[in-house]
Amino acid sequence: MKTDELISFLAAAEPAPDRHWQLKRFALALLAGGAAALLMVVVLFGVRADLVEVMGTWLFWAKVALPVGLLAAGVLLANRLGRPGVGAGLVGLMLLSVPLLGVWLGSALVLLDAPADLRLDMVLGKTWRSCPLNIALLSVPVFIAVVWALRDMAPTRLRLAGAAGGLLAGALATLAYTLHCPEMSVAFWGVWYVLGMLVPSALGAALGPALLKW
Repeated sequence: MKTDELISFLAAAEPAPDRHWQLKRFALALLAGGAAALLMVVVLFGVRADLVEVMGTWLFWAKVALPVGLLAAGVLLANRLGRPGVGAGLVGLMLLSVPLLGVWLGSALVLLDAPADLRLDMVLGKTWRSCPLNIALLSVPVFIAVVWALRDMAPTRLRLAGAAGGLLAGALATLAYTLHCPEMSVAFWGVWYVLGMLVPSALGAALGPALLKW
C-alpha cells in the first residue's frame, strides 16, 4: 500500500469530531436540571391553582420573560467562559443587562404610578421572605448538572465560569418557580427574583475554582 493510500485509509477510518458537542452537553444538562427543578416545584410547593387562567394575561408572560432572558444570557456566557481563555464578550454582557434593565425600569414606572402607601406592599408582596430561598433551593439540581457540563470544557476563568453557571441555574430555577409563585408585581420580581438568581451566581463564583479545576 502506498503512503498516500495509507493516509487516506486512516483519515477515512477516523470519525469526524462533533463540532456541537458543547451545545449538546449543555442541552442535556439543562434538560435534566430543569426537569428536576420542575419536579421539585410540583412536589414541594405545588402549581398555582389558577395557572391556566393567569397564563391568559400579558403580566404572566412578562414575569416569565425575566428568567427566560437571563437564561439565554446564562447559556451564552457559560458556553463562552467554559472555553479556555475566552471572556464573557460584549454580546453576552449586553444580553445579561437587557432583562435586568427592563424589569428595573418597569418596576420604577409601576411604583411611580402607584399611591405612596401601596409601594412597599408592591415590592414585598406576600412571599418576599421565602421567594429567594425557594429559587436558590430549586437551582441546586440545575447547578450540579451545569457544573457537569462545564468541567469537560476546560475553563480557565473559573470564578467567572462558576458565576455564569450559577446564573444559568438560577434563571432556569426561577422559570420553574413561576408556575407556583403567586406574585404578579413587576416591582416584586425586580427585587426578589433577581436576588434569588444572585444567590446561585455568587455561590458559583465562590465555588468555581474548586468545582471547575482541571
